[in-house]
Amino acid sequence: MLVNWPERIGQQREWSWRGWQIRYSFQHPATGESSLPPLLLLHGFGAAIEHWRHNIPALSQATNVYALDLLGFGGSRKANVPYSAYLWSQQVYDFWRQFINRPVVLVGNSIGSLVCLTVAYQFPEMVAGIVMLSLPDVSLRQTALPALIQPWITRLENAVAAPALLKLLFRFLRRPGVIQRWAAIAYSNPQAVTPELVQIISRPPQDEGANQAFCRLCEAVRQPGFAPPATEILPLLTLPILLIWGQDDRMVPTSLAKGFAGLNRRIELQEWPQAGHCPQDECPERFNQALLIWLKTHFPGH
Repeated sequence: MLVNWPERIGQQREWSWRGWQIRYSFQHPATGESSLPPLLLLHGFGAAIEHWRHNIPALSQATNVYALDLLGFGGSRKANVPYSAYLWSQQVYDFWRQFINRPVVLVGNSIGSLVCLTVAYQFPEMVAGIVMLSLPDVSLRQTALPALIQPWITRLENAVAAPALLKLLFRFLRRPGVIQRWAAIAYSNPQAVTPELVQIISRPPQDEGANQAFCRLCEAVRQPGFAPPATEILPLLTLPILLIWGQDDRMVPTSLAKGFAGLNRRIELQEWPQAGHCPQDECPERFNQALLIWLKTHFPGH
């Protein structure tokens, strides 16, 4: 079956960033310029622009929508570099400066939320607001482990994370059947784990350099400087924040949601029953409506 991707994820383009190929897409309202700020959508770990296929058509009726494949994911280059939220934050900023250049609302899922937070902290001039669907905070891993066992955990991880073992693991993990089982953990509704979703996630790992990029990503997330601590950054932000968390999220503990929300009075927390780690894909109509209501509330006549 042929899929009309331009109607579902907007017009796809390629952009050269630091010599690496980056894929992005955009879709503008058919009626002309919107009074709402543009949206810039950032996917989660292992995902891509297509993960917003149920959102871009609806959201682009109200405002300009851009979506970006982060370096190492989707249709972007699988580069052999030290990855971090700071690297992706610079990518997002440089993209914004070249193609948008007016304040945007950043929308992220999972690790995309962490990138949104990093961008808002590093480049406040480009961000009017942020919307986060689940928020992993890798810094909490360090504080959650007792000091006595941290060195032992590190040694174990270093042994498991040897490049040769990771490459073997990667060949196993990128199989569609394995990806389908992982998606079933991430999603609350099994019917949302469609063959199309599995294909979207399983295609990029077949790209050239994907195994090496996987090794670098696994190495990066274990480093203390991978991302700024969310608990330190959230209290500093003065912009409107929408935090959506599926109550059936089995990837990032739902117990973090209220703790994060309590760090900043500008955070609006919505906890959704019967939703997992990717509410925008699992409950797209509800997400699209919630986002548009929040936008119109915080940016009336913008």
